Amino acid sequence: MELPWSRLPWLRGAPVVTSPTGTQAVDRAARLLTEVVHSPGSVTFTELAAATGLAKSTTSRLLLALERGGLVRRDGAGRFRPGEVFVRYAWRGGAEAGLVDVAQPYLDRLGEATGETVNLGVARAGLVEQIAQVDSTYLIGGTNWLGRPVALHCAALGKVLLAYGAAELPPGRLERRTTRTITSRAELDANLAEVRERGYAITDEELEPGLVAVAAPVRRDGGTVVAALSVSAPATRLTPARIAGVAAECAAQAAAVSAALGHRPPAAQTSASIQIDKAQKDKAQKDKAQKEGAA
Repeated sequence: MELPWSRLPWLRGAPVVTSPTGTQAVDRAARLLTEVVHSPGSVTFTELAAATGLAKSTTSRLLLALERGGLVRRDGAGRFRPGEVFVRYAWRGGAEAGLVDVAQPYLDRLGEATGETVNLGVARAGLVEQIAQVDSTYLIGGTNWLGRPVALHCAALGKVLLAYGAAELPPGRLERRTTRTITSRAELDANLAEVRERGYAITDEELEPGLVAVAAPVRRDGGTVVAALSVSAPATRLTPARIAGVAAECAAQAAAVSAALGHRPPAAQTSASIQIDKAQKDKAQKDKAQKEGAA
């Protein structure tokens, strides 16, 4: 995918100027950055050193500086990709360019922490489209949701997008998917108010019988919600006792994605963050009690 900033003239074919030490370091860093930006995918340290002709020690030092500045970042395999600064620039136009690329490490962490199916979803044509997924580590309950748009009102992802104004319900009756699906718009409005209050959404067998999910908002700079992050699992695993802890983990990773996109939350805690903190503390106390019981 070619992002808007990859077409900037100062990054394409710009001449390298030989100059004193300070400017020379900038020139060398620019060469590395150009290679990262124009690579069709992620690029290794060895490939960068070879492409620029720089010594490995120099390459290492400059890449660390670029990484600290958010101009490059490493993926899970240690390869280099354009950093958060470029992604924020691309998002100024409101596009989804690079969203999956930025969010993937956080989806992976959430999948490792919960063992359940993790999805990133956006609103499209009055539905939720799931644009990235990390599969469950379990054989039972794993579903591939990619390319399967679902209704907003009965999905945890959809409830988040509706609650924060990132999507609108299409006109007409709300489809009843299960006996637990909310089909009253007044009842749904009350449910969405609860989502805003606690900071995450829950669906309990509303989309499919036996499926439970939680989801939290992903924001861009300025606080606008642009996507939602979810964890879903069979009701036998994502039980009422486990929901709060999984929701807290989901909200934490959604906040991390938001930070990568340039969102800076207010310093003061909101009621939602207080509830999430409480859920995290409750989970920690429960884990401690289980360990002490096992001992």
